[in-house]
Amino acid sequence: MSTRNFVIIAHIDHGKSTLADRMLEVTETVEMRKMRAQYLDQLDLERERGITIKMAPVRMQWKGVTLNLIDTPGHSDFSYEVSRALQAVEGAVLLVDATKGIQAQTLSNLRSARAAGLKIIGAVNKVDMNPAHLDDTIIALAQLLDQDPSDIHKISGKTGDGVPALLDSVLERVPAAEEGDGSLAALVFDSRYDDHRGILAFVRVETGSVRAGDDVVLHATGAKVRVKEVGTFAPHLTPGKVLETGQIGYLATGLKDTGVVRIGDTVVSSVKPAQPLPGYRQPEPVVFIAFYPDESTSFDDLERALAKLRLNDAALVVSPDSNEALGRGLKVGFLGQLHFEITAGRLEREFGLSVITSFPSIAYRVKTPAGEQVVTQGDEWPSEVLQAWQPMIALEIIAPPEYVNAVSQMGGRYDMETHAFNNIGDSILIEARMPLSELIRDFDDQLKSVTAGYASFTYEPDGEEVAQLVKLEVLLAGDVEPALTRIVRKRDAEREGRAMAEKLKELLPKQQFAQAIQARVEGKIIARETIAAMKKDVTGYLYGGDRSRKMKLWKKQQRGKERLKAAGSVSVPIEVFREILKK
Repeated sequence: MSTRNFVIIAHIDHGKSTLADRMLEVTETVEMRKMRAQYLDQLDLERERGITIKMAPVRMQWKGVTLNLIDTPGHSDFSYEVSRALQAVEGAVLLVDATKGIQAQTLSNLRSARAAGLKIIGAVNKVDMNPAHLDDTIIALAQLLDQDPSDIHKISGKTGDGVPALLDSVLERVPAAEEGDGSLAALVFDSRYDDHRGILAFVRVETGSVRAGDDVVLHATGAKVRVKEVGTFAPHLTPGKVLETGQIGYLATGLKDTGVVRIGDTVVSSVKPAQPLPGYRQPEPVVFIAFYPDESTSFDDLERALAKLRLNDAALVVSPDSNEALGRGLKVGFLGQLHFEITAGRLEREFGLSVITSFPSIAYRVKTPAGEQVVTQGDEWPSEVLQAWQPMIALEIIAPPEYVNAVSQMGGRYDMETHAFNNIGDSILIEARMPLSELIRDFDDQLKSVTAGYASFTYEPDGEEVAQLVKLEVLLAGDVEPALTRIVRKRDAEREGRAMAEKLKELLPKQQFAQAIQARVEGKIIARETIAAMKKDVTGYLYGGDRSRKMKLWKKQQRGKERLKAAGSVSVPIEVFREILKK
C-alpha cells in the first residue's frame, strides 16, 4: 500500500493540534464520540498551556493511501523536536495563522524543512474568523514558498473547512515513501518507557523490514535486542505483524536500561548489519540549571525520573552536581527557559517529585594560567581568569512596523545590535545579535510587553565574544553561600548584588544576633544589608528598683548574643532558597 509521511510545522499557537484533530475526524481515525480537543497532546501540561511539547505520530487512511502524520511543537525551545521529525518524513504542511500572519518560527521551520529536502505545502488557518488581511497573508506565504497564491490552502482547523482538500494535496504533492528490500536500517526518532514492554523505540524504516522475534542491534551502543513487538500509532500503540520500508512505527525492545536507546541511532539486523543512517545534529543545551531534591524527594528518585524523561527528550543533558547547603543534585542542560519549565513541571506531575533549582546559567569559556575550561555555574568560576568568552545568538524578530522603534530601543538594555530590517508581508523582520545570557533575563516578556504581544522571535547560536564577567558571591554572617553564587557581567554586578542582599533581608528569619548579608566581587564588598537581632525584654519582670540591676541583665544578654554570633553560622531555610531562586 502506498504511504505518505508528513509533518505539520508552524509558529506556536497557529493551530497545528487543532488541524491534526480535524484530520483525525475527516479520515475517521478516531470515532467522534471519543474525540477531544488536542487529541494528540498526551501530556497534561500540553493541554493546560495549549501548546504542543512532544511530537506525536499517528497513522491515518485517506482514499486508500496510508498517511503517517507527525504533529510537532511550535516554540523555538523545541526546535530539536521538529528537526528529528523532519528526518522521518518526505513532506511538510507549513501552517500560518491568518489572524497573525507569518512569524519568526514560521521562517525557522521553513529553513529546516528545506534543508531536509521536504516537499512543502502552504496553508493559511482560521479563515472562519474572516480575518481582515487574509489575502495579504496568502500572498506573503506564497512569496515565501516561491509558489502561486492559488497553491496556498485556505482552511479552518476549527470547522474543518478545506481539510479534505489539504489531505488530497498531501497525496498529490508529497512523494510516496520508497518501497523495496534490503538489509534493515531504521532511524530512531523518539522513544518512550513502558513498564511492561520496556523501552519503545519510535522508528522510520529506511530499508528492509522488521518483525516481532527478529534479532536486531542498536548501532551506537551495540546493544543486541530481540524485538518483542512491532506496531503503529493509530493513534494509540497498535501491535502489527511487520514494519516495512517507508513505514513509521514502534519497536518494543524489552530493555529497562534507559541509556541504551539513543535518539538518532540506527536499528540494524544482527544477521546482516547495514551502514548507520546519517543522524541529525546533536542538541546543544544553552541554559544550565541544577536540580536538588526537596525533603520529600530522594536523589535516586530524581535521577531515575530524569533518565526516563531523557528517553523521549534527547535534548536534556544531565551530569552530577553537589552543594554544601542543598546536598547531592543533578545539573541539567536545556534548550531554553520554557524547556526548563516544562521539564520541572513533568517531574512534579508525572513522577510526584518536589525539587529546588539553582539560578539559570549558561556555558562560558574561560582562559586561566592552567589552560582553558568551560564553566556553567558560579561556584566553578576560577580564582584567576585571564580572559572569558560568552556565547552569542543571532536573532530574528518579526513585529508590526509601528513597534520597530520600541524593539530597537531594547538594544541598550540587552546589548542587542540590530543589523537589518526587511519586509515580510505587512510586518518587519529585524535581524539582530546579542549575548545568550540576555535571553534568560526576561527578554521574551519584555519583547511582548513593548509590542503589546505582537512580536515573535527565534534564535540560533552565533559564535562567541570576549566578555567582562565576574563571580558574584553572597556572604551570610561572613560565610559564602555557594548555592547563591552567580556569574554576572561586571557592569551589572553592583545592581545584582544590591538586589540580592535586599531580597535576602526580606526573606531570612531573625536570629538572636545581628546578621550581615554581603555581596562580594573580586574580594570587594559591593553591597551590604543587616538583619537586626531579635529583641527580648530581659528586664520586663522587674518593677522599679536600681537601674544597675537592669544594666547587668542587658550586658549579660549582649555577651550571650556575641557568643552565639561567634559560635554559629546562619542556616538558610529551604523555603528561603525556594523563594530566592525563583526567576
